[in-house]
Amino acid sequence: MTIRAQVAGVGHYLPERIVPNAEFEKTLDTTDEWIVSRSGIERRHFAAEGQATSELAAHAAEAALADAGLQASDIDALIVATSTPDLTFPSAATMVQARLGMETGFAFDVQAVCAGFVYALANANALITSGTVRRVMVIGAETFSRILDWEDRATCVLFGDGAGALILEAAEGDGTPDDRGVLSVDLHSDGRYRELLYVDGGVSTNSIGQLRMEGKEVFRHAVAKLAATAEAAMDKAGITAADVDWIVPHQANIRIIAGTAKKLGLPMEQVIVTVQDHGNTSAASIPLALSVGKAEGKIKRGDMVVTEAIGGGLAWGAVVLRW
Repeated sequence: MTIRAQVAGVGHYLPERIVPNAEFEKTLDTTDEWIVSRSGIERRHFAAEGQATSELAAHAAEAALADAGLQASDIDALIVATSTPDLTFPSAATMVQARLGMETGFAFDVQAVCAGFVYALANANALITSGTVRRVMVIGAETFSRILDWEDRATCVLFGDGAGALILEAAEGDGTPDDRGVLSVDLHSDGRYRELLYVDGGVSTNSIGQLRMEGKEVFRHAVAKLAATAEAAMDKAGITAADVDWIVPHQANIRIIAGTAKKLGLPMEQVIVTVQDHGNTSAASIPLALSVGKAEGKIKRGDMVVTEAIGGGLAWGAVVLRW
């Protein structure tokens, strides 16, 4: 018998304000055509004034609980992947815990920027397979609109706000790729590439900071590293690309998404793409895409899903799971 961390429910939340590309034309030397051609992004959502990351996360969590038919009291642990928490401390996860009325269990944040959800998923899987907990809520939530330089047309048009949540629960499996649940995890980081994507401020430097990115270099690293980590995760799971039903990638850039799929030998028809509607929501992008993919009737029980992401650090990784 093998303990697997199986998907019990999924949900997402997007702020009400929708920002089309045309809105940036009023203040920047850019056009809708320029943004779409380079990123695939057509619109994104921005959080309202006073709407914090934990609020977005809590709404997504409630949607996931409803999808799973569970109550907050059924959750043993809650992990929030975010680079834009409400406060320096306490963690956004404990704030979500309080909003949900979850009075037992434990909660903590994971910070790996755009790869945060993959890292959080790996932590949740380890907690379940070790027997520490039975159910874990994993949330990716961001308010990147709060750390953007609105004069930098190369970055401020790329990001959006949102949250997605996934509930994993322990179940018995046979230890084969036919099992439902997380089948493998592959994680990496390399701090030598810090300057490629970072925020130029923080608590210990006593400054707020804004996002900075070397777009061409990030693109160069992204396609190669994402394909390699996805292949490594598939190898660990004992599957090949022919076994994959869906790739659910970090939604950063349509060219990166397409380039990675091509390297893996999979058609775009098997890729869940939401970047056109959400922009890059960092740690929220994969759970958002999973939730949308299920809601649209694409991702179904028993489907083989590969998720992969890369973000500042650089940090990257992949998870293979059977839905």
